Amino acid sequence: MKSLFITSLLSMASAMCHYGTTLAPRGTLHQRAENILAYDGVQGALNWHGLSSNNSLCASGTNQSPINLDTSIATAEGSSYNLKIDSYPDGAELENLGSTVQVSLNGSATVADKDYSLVQFHVHTPSEHHVLGEFYPMEAHFVFQASDESLAVIGFIVEAAGDSDRASVSLTAALSRANKLSALGDTTATETLDFDDLISHVSNSIVYNYDGSLTTPPCAEGVKFNIVADPVYIDVSVFRAVKKVIKFNSRFVQNAPGDENLLRVALSSIE
Repeated sequence: MKSLFITSLLSMASAMCHYGTTLAPRGTLHQRAENILAYDGVQGALNWHGLSSNNSLCASGTNQSPINLDTSIATAEGSSYNLKIDSYPDGAELENLGSTVQVSLNGSATVADKDYSLVQFHVHTPSEHHVLGEFYPMEAHFVFQASDESLAVIGFIVEAAGDSDRASVSLTAALSRANKLSALGDTTATETLDFDDLISHVSNSIVYNYDGSLTTPPCAEGVKFNIVADPVYIDVSVFRAVKKVIKFNSRFVQNAPGDENLLRVALSSIE
């Protein structure tokens, strides 16, 4: 493990020369669907920067995601987001992308007085963000894109519910057929989707917000993250089915926004 870590840091040292990565959301969103990410070993998050010069920000960026959401992070009233998500009486498409499962959706939101259109949502197990030092079984990212192609994410931390009455109806319905996605590229129709419960949850919650990055390569910055402070719930059997498909797909927590990249800190500490 020590040799892997040192190899990763040496790769990072050369990657530090490349600071020119630009945010290309459409290409990046499509790239997510074409590449299976690794989260451990030499292909994993400690060495994403070493896999391609396009990933240099994974090791040099100072506004990386995810982070621990504590009292230093700004918050906003959830009602200010004016979140809207279309309903799907016949269901929407749920797809196995290899490193996550994704549902393509339409909708809109206002983030920092800017209008965004909903593109999709996908999930991570366990949660990528921590809230006051605590992690959760799952995190759902609803990804939005503005007319200038900038990205915003409204994220939900998700707790597993043994009592199905506590579970989010929409989130459970969106993911309940994940067990049909046994292979990369498999698709299936979700159950009927109506997101009124999630919309209401956002409207009645406090939302953490900060400028961060994609949590997958190329780790491009300029992504506006908005994480709802209060968890939602998903039926535990659905959670287990999703976890069986995507397994572990969470990047490690990064430094606070604006602080030196953790991998640079580690490199300097062993030189």
